[in-house]
Amino acid sequence: SAACGFANNLPELIAARLFQGCAGAMMGPVGRLVLLRTTPKSELVGAMSVVTMPALLGPVVGPVLGGAIVTFVSWRWIFFLNLPIAVAGVLLVRAFVPNVKEQQVSPIDWVGILLTGFGLAGLIFGFESVGRGTLPTPVVVGLLVIGAASLTAYVRYSYRNPHPIIDLRLLTIPTFRAGIYGGFLFRIAIGALPFILPMMLQLGFGLSPFQSGLLTFASAAGAMLMKATAGPVLRRFGFRRTLIANAVISGAFVAVYGLFRPETPGWLILGLLLAGGFFRSLQFTGINTLTMSDVPQPRLSHASSFSSIAQQLSLSVGVGIGAMVLHFTIVLSGSATPTAADFPPAFFLVGAIAMTSLFLYLPLRADAGAEVTGHRRPPPMEGDAVRAPGAE
Repeated sequence: SAACGFANNLPELIAARLFQGCAGAMMGPVGRLVLLRTTPKSELVGAMSVVTMPALLGPVVGPVLGGAIVTFVSWRWIFFLNLPIAVAGVLLVRAFVPNVKEQQVSPIDWVGILLTGFGLAGLIFGFESVGRGTLPTPVVVGLLVIGAASLTAYVRYSYRNPHPIIDLRLLTIPTFRAGIYGGFLFRIAIGALPFILPMMLQLGFGLSPFQSGLLTFASAAGAMLMKATAGPVLRRFGFRRTLIANAVISGAFVAVYGLFRPETPGWLILGLLLAGGFFRSLQFTGINTLTMSDVPQPRLSHASSFSSIAQQLSLSVGVGIGAMVLHFTIVLSGSATPTAADFPPAFFLVGAIAMTSLFLYLPLRADAGAEVTGHRRPPPMEGDAVRAPGAE
C-alpha cells in the first residue's frame, strides 16, 4: 500500500497493486478460518454478523472517504491511510490470534494453483473490463476464454487429485452448495452496486464524489442496524425461509434504485439506501453462516478458501454485468456520456439476478443449519394426522 502511494506512474501503481492484492487475498480466508475454529457453532451467527460488517461497510464508506480525499487532499492518501490500520492489525493479531498449525499438511497442488490462477485471473480481469473500454474487445474475449478453459481443465483435474487446491467435493454438502451458488447470484448485485450507484449519482445527477459518498453511506448505517437483528431473525425463521424471502426483498431494493431521478428527494434516497443496506447485510450474514454451517472441522480450511474465491469472482461478474448493460444503454441512446436515463436497466437486471438466488435455497430442508441457529422444524399442529410415508 505504501508503494502504491509513492508510485510515480501507472506501471508502478499497477505493479504495487498486484503485490497488495496477493497479500490481501490471504486475509479473508485465513481470518474467517481463525473465527470458525475458535467459535462454537451456537455463536456462529453473531460472529458472522461481525465479520460480515467490513465487507459491507467498505464499499459504502469508501466513496465517502475516497471522495473526501481526492476532493480535499491527494489520491496518494487513499493508500497511506492503510498504513496505521496495518500496524494496528499486526499488533492485534500478535496479541489475540494463536499460532495454530495443521497437524497433517497436504502436498501443495502446483498444477491446481496454475490452472485456477490463470482461470480466475482471466475471468475476473475479463469481467472487470467488460463494457469499460479500457481494453480492446478481442483482448477481453481472449481473457474470458482463457479463464473459462483453465477452470474447465481444473474441474476435470481436481477429481483425480486427492489433495486439490480447491476441493470441489465440498459441493456435495447441501448447505455449502446452496451458500456458494446462491451467494454467487446474490453477490452479482452487490458487486455492481458500488460501480453503478456512485456513477449514476455523479455523472447522471451531477453530484460531487463527496456528495455521492455521503448518500451511499446510508447503506452502511443500514448494515450496522442489522448486526443485532440477524441472530433473532435466523433463530425464529431458519435459514431457508429467511434467505428465500430476503432474496426477493433485497433484489427489489436494488431494482428500485433504478427509479431514482435527479429530482428524487434526498430523504427518500437516503431512506431506501438505509433499508436496502439492512436487508443486504442480513442476507450476507445468512449466506456466509449457512455456507460453513455443516462443513466438517478438517475441511474448514478448504471451505474458507473456496468461499472467498467464489465471492471475489461473483463481485467481478457483477461489475462486468453492470458495466456491459450501461455500455449498451449508452450506445442505444446515442449520447457521448452517461445520463440519468441510461442507468435503470442495469439496476433492474442485477436486482432480478439477486432475486433468482432464492431458487438455490428452495431445495434446502426447513431445518437446514439448525445446529447453528437452534431453529428446528415446527412440530405438527394439534389434530394433524401423522401419516406413514406413502400412505394415502
